[in-house]
Amino acid sequence: MIEHTQKIKELYEDIQRKLFYMIPEKWDKLYLYASVMERLGNVETGELYFYYIPKGILKKNPINVYEVPAKFNLDEKEYIKLVEKLYNTIKELRMEFKKVEPLKDVWSNVTISIQNNKFKVEYGYEDLLKSKFSSYERHIIWRSKYLNIGVDRCNKQEKEVLKQFIESPEVWARKEKYETGIYIQDIQNIVDFDTQEYKKVENIENFSQEEECATTNQILMYNKEKN
Repeated sequence: MIEHTQKIKELYEDIQRKLFYMIPEKWDKLYLYASVMERLGNVETGELYFYYIPKGILKKNPINVYEVPAKFNLDEKEYIKLVEKLYNTIKELRMEFKKVEPLKDVWSNVTISIQNNKFKVEYGYEDLLKSKFSSYERHIIWRSKYLNIGVDRCNKQEKEVLKQFIESPEVWARKEKYETGIYIQDIQNIVDFDTQEYKKVENIENFSQEEECATTNQILMYNKEKN
């Protein structure tokens, strides 16, 4: 069982604040996925994406984080910096788990969901570097599971990925979960975003970015070499 220190709980709150700020409209549900993989040469790679369901009487489709700048006429470069800061916090969270339990395996990926004033975290321990599925394929699998996107809404390639996953002997069984209430309320969102002030007060690290897929299944990849 994961030990949740005060520092870990503070990082959960920080993640919530960043997410609340980044969504420029009212929403009901949010699902986030992030991974951190350690390669030879002290290089960390990973990915992050999240989807939210807009609030409304009628059923609405999930909005991909990378669609937000175009949808709300925001500065894309500045918005991506917010995504990078969010990913940095995820990496900091993972580092804190390393400190708390240095002799145990640390998680490789995390899924966060927020709905009904509940904050849920699910940690996965798959060896993603040895996975038979690519990051794009794992995105399809994750999206099907957490966003309830059935095969009837998938294209031919996506259907084949899901079929392979169902038939695969690969074990994704080890999960650890944590649930708590929402820590924070009434956070201003990015509609109030001031680009000039943001540049003055935020210290953003640069990352090389790679798009695994150029479709709506866009994934922002991170690759940072440690000093």
